[in-house]
Amino acid sequence: MSATTSTPRLTVADIMRLYADGVPIPTLTAYDYPMARILDEAGIPLLLVGDSLGQVILGYESTVRVSMDEMLHHTRAVVRGTQRALIVADLPFLSYATPEEALHNAGRFMRDAGAGAVKLEGGVRSARIIETLVRAGIPVMGHIGWTPQAVYGMGGKTRVQGKDRDRARSIVADALAVQEAGAFSVVLELVPEQLATQLTERLRIPTIGIGAGPGCSGQIQVLTDVLGLGTFIPRHAKPFIDLQGLITGAIADFADEVRTGSFPGPAQTVRMDETVLSDVLGGNPLDHAESPVSIPLDRDL
Repeated sequence: MSATTSTPRLTVADIMRLYADGVPIPTLTAYDYPMARILDEAGIPLLLVGDSLGQVILGYESTVRVSMDEMLHHTRAVVRGTQRALIVADLPFLSYATPEEALHNAGRFMRDAGAGAVKLEGGVRSARIIETLVRAGIPVMGHIGWTPQAVYGMGGKTRVQGKDRDRARSIVADALAVQEAGAFSVVLELVPEQLATQLTERLRIPTIGIGAGPGCSGQIQVLTDVLGLGTFIPRHAKPFIDLQGLITGAIADFADEVRTGSFPGPAQTVRMDETVLSDVLGGNPLDHAESPVSIPLDRDL
């Protein structure tokens, strides 16, 4: 009898070891079981169930509309699809307005969905929330710079943060606040390359950049951007494959084969014994009326 071994799931401590060893940390968003399984098998160590699912999966105009129930639903699917990656779940808009709400909702991610950590937006303004969660034993990833949940309060238009003196100083203060509150890492979104690099050199926790240049400890991208899905690819993203084109071609081929009758073919078709079919349809002599022991057949069959 052979013993089976399961791959241990990565923890925050493993991510910190990668950081300490100077190993860049590739990170991707994940939203469902099949893609999470593929990403996990590809060796991505850190997967974020981002509230970006509101736009790229659910069709909302912004992340603001995403609910806790929706986030829990997708987080469970990603956890089921993975064995090794550390799964971080995004706390959605207004789910962490107070320390009590944050603790309740982060606990749901950990206990009910199986996440290994949570992410929340904001630096100085969210420091008390981060500290509360960390003290309760919940690992936290911060998120500063451009924070999508605050899109309407930040002018409604996605833009780089920190290009002027005051905003750059504010981002520095946010980064330090996130670190001192106990977060294990921080996402830097749409921050100038030089500022992101300087923050990375000064912080004691890994920085995960998105649109923040190559000087961060790791990089995160929205999965659909990497795969070339969708009609808009932001400047900071790079499609590594034209999956939309491949899918479109495959669907067109399927439709053509259905129309021409070449699909399904013999390889996709199951047949039965002809004598069994004959019996089912009344071909047996006992099914005929002239037989003294005829078996009635439902003619509406």
